[in-house]
Amino acid sequence: MATRQQMEERELTGQSAEEITEQALGPAFLAAAASVGLSWYYFFVRGDRQRGLFVGLWPPTILAFASYFNQRKIRQKLDSFTQPGTTIKDAFESVMGNR
Repeated sequence: MATRQQMEERELTGQSAEEITEQALGPAFLAAAASVGLSWYYFFVRGDRQRGLFVGLWPPTILAFASYFNQRKIRQKLDSFTQPGTTIKDAFESVMGNR
């Protein structure tokens, strides 16, 4: 369970959930965009359609892995807030810091 000091440190950083998500998906998005560009290069410029299609399948895979790892990280944070045996009220109060 997060201590009051850990909660205050999180508040001081000022990072919201959206910012954390954007940071996590940033490199994956860049890799996916680069693979789309590489796919177009192989398909249209070099005329290697088979390789272009193969590389074109990479972006969904890259984004799926990034989404999976991001969801896993969020789940671990939720599990750290809600320990077994605690009520929803107690978990909510620990997240909000008993304001």
